[in-house]
Amino acid sequence: MQGSRGASNNPSFSCSSAPPLLRASFAMPSAYHNREMPELPDIVVYVERVAARVVRRVLQRVRVASPFLLRTVTPSLAEAEGRTVREVRRLGKRIVLCLEGDLFLVIHLMIAGRLHWRVCGAQVPKKLGLAAFDFPEGTLLLTEASPKKRASLHVVRGDADLAALGRGGLEVLDADLASFRAALTRENHTLKRALTDPSLFSGIGNAYSDEILHRARLSPLALSQRVAEDEVQRLYCAARETLSEWLERLRREAGDGFPEKVTAFRSGMSVHGRYGQACPDCGAPVQRIVYAENEANYCARCQTGGRLLADRALSRLLKGDWPRTLEELEDRRGR
Repeated sequence: MQGSRGASNNPSFSCSSAPPLLRASFAMPSAYHNREMPELPDIVVYVERVAARVVRRVLQRVRVASPFLLRTVTPSLAEAEGRTVREVRRLGKRIVLCLEGDLFLVIHLMIAGRLHWRVCGAQVPKKLGLAAFDFPEGTLLLTEASPKKRASLHVVRGDADLAALGRGGLEVLDADLASFRAALTRENHTLKRALTDPSLFSGIGNAYSDEILHRARLSPLALSQRVAEDEVQRLYCAARETLSEWLERLRREAGDGFPEKVTAFRSGMSVHGRYGQACPDCGAPVQRIVYAENEANYCARCQTGGRLLADRALSRLLKGDWPRTLEELEDRRGR
């Protein structure tokens, strides 16, 4: 099923011809590329590299530099010091240090949070540093490159309290087709929203949802309860293949080292972050829909039968002045 909700908010076609009050609508938010958090492949690589360095090691000390980081009071953070790390695991987009005594440190990087492995006792960076976790062989630093301190650290005891921090989304790489279909059709959302809803699917965000939908040849605005069975199967396969391929790619890039360039925008992606560039499959320019602090990137030729998409507000605002197809867009550019 191909979604069609009007046309795309596309700045490529003669912005100068648009009414003055509308020209701002074509602009891309300048800070957008800093607004995406690490997703499943990035978090898994973080978990694997952190685990290789801290499992069966004693967490000697935790140094918190930001008063906004710690979100719990009981158990106290001091209780974590002196305990051995049994395991490092992923909980959605969170990283969990599992300590002896059924204690858990749960780190959510949010958008701009990043982890770094440094020498023992490394200083917490003054401007970006949030915390340091000191181990005998090195220090795990947590930083956040944003004035809005959204990254968080929770200290919880017991599996029940840990599970309460999760959103319950399906782990796609562990799921069969029936489970995937049930999660997808539980609520009637656009496919873009469904894939990025952590209560439906675990670990998928803005970047990889774009890549999944492009591979599946489905519109981001198609409704989840209206997709045909063959489209559900395509989406299921595309999700598993996309996440698996990127996970292996990021593992190769990191090697035995620690991932330092974690970003949602990578050169090998097909459509995400590639607005205006050629689709690698058909050569048509990649389109986008901007909404709130996010955007959907897609190929109109591959995913929507050549139709350009738009959010409801812009569709109603511009009505007949908006290009509906790639052909109309190219015609306006020519004129």
